[in-house]
Amino acid sequence: MTEKEKCQSGLLYDANYDPELLAERVACKEKCYDFNNLRPLQKKERETIVRQLFGRTSNSFTIESPFHCDYGYNIEIGENLFININCIILDEAKVILGDNVFIAPGCGFYTAGHPLDAERRNKGLEFAYPISIGNNVWIGAHVCVLPGVTIGDNTVIGAGSIVTKSIPSNVLAVGNPCKVVRAITEGDRRKYT
Repeated sequence: MTEKEKCQSGLLYDANYDPELLAERVACKEKCYDFNNLRPLQKKERETIVRQLFGRTSNSFTIESPFHCDYGYNIEIGENLFININCIILDEAKVILGDNVFIAPGCGFYTAGHPLDAERRNKGLEFAYPISIGNNVWIGAHVCVLPGVTIGDNTVIGAGSIVTKSIPSNVLAVGNPCKVVRAITEGDRRKYT
């Protein structure tokens, strides 16, 4: 089994010394560099790079630079995605972002983690678990989403939260660690009318 196959299976794999994975990350970094150095008005060129980089794209999306990811091909995005500046997606495993997802500045999505014991960690071993974000989700500024997390539809994650466990649909969740505060209700819809 190759190191990439181990990674895709959720097993410990060699992330730091495997030539195939190193080459794929360098190729991705080159595309991110090109994307991040385009002028804001070069929308077509920016969109072209994202379509080359990501595993699946939608018809309509906005990704502000700077943006960084590790492989790109593990990222799948839905319609009307908006990613604000300084987003980092370490996509060693799948990262699925649904329709109408709004991601505020400074957010990070990290599928990779490392063994707690120093011996295996120092050998460059890590694991990767997928992240899935549902439809109509708002991720506040400087949120950190960790490996294996799913966030349900219509949920809001408050700024500065560290999401260590999955969060259900239709809730407001905040904190470190991120926890459900309350359901999102009809009253929330009426608040701004």
